[in-house]
Amino acid sequence: MPELSPDASPLLARVATLRQAVAQRAPAPLAAATHTHFRAQAGGGVFEFAYFGAAAEFSFPACEARLAHSPALLPPLDQAMVVYYFHNACGGPIAGQWVAFSELPEGRFYTQAFQSYTGAVLARRFGDDLARFVQAAEQAGGRRFDLGDAAFAFLALPLAPLAVVAWQGDEEFPPSYRLLFDASAPRHLSTDTCAILGSMLTRRLVSW
Repeated sequence: MPELSPDASPLLARVATLRQAVAQRAPAPLAAATHTHFRAQAGGGVFEFAYFGAAAEFSFPACEARLAHSPALLPPLDQAMVVYYFHNACGGPIAGQWVAFSELPEGRFYTQAFQSYTGAVLARRFGDDLARFVQAAEQAGGRRFDLGDAAFAFLALPLAPLAVVAWQGDEEFPPSYRLLFDASAPRHLSTDTCAILGSMLTRRLVSW
């Protein structure tokens, strides 16, 4: 049976409309709202930011995302996520408080499905092998912090941090992995896009 994953088709279908809306905005307030740096160029410019820890650029007014110094655009789902972020982000600050997916707006209705394609996937991949999980999280650009048996924070987008926490199993409970979001996430991303972002991070971790 294939793994469950969030339905990204509504987001992908909106990309063209979102691009048009973002292209109508002024660069300076857009940079402030997204916590990015705008570098003016002839005919427009680029917004510079970090995407999952890698230097990235968002062209303006074309509104296309790529890794810095790469001629290739990011894949369609990554494009959609970046465009949505530029459309919706409304400035900081980051709350600095981790919350579960169930604490996001209407998240409790979908938390079981979210766990099935994030935490459950990580548990099958890493189990009690914390050393392997730590290595994968470090390779994926995570910053370790003190929670559970091992926890790592990731900055997917400038105002969209998320974290993965691992708990080792024992005689009564199996190993458990959970994704967390900053409490400010609903200001910049919908619950659906948070679900997609969590799935994207999970794929990055299991690919190492």
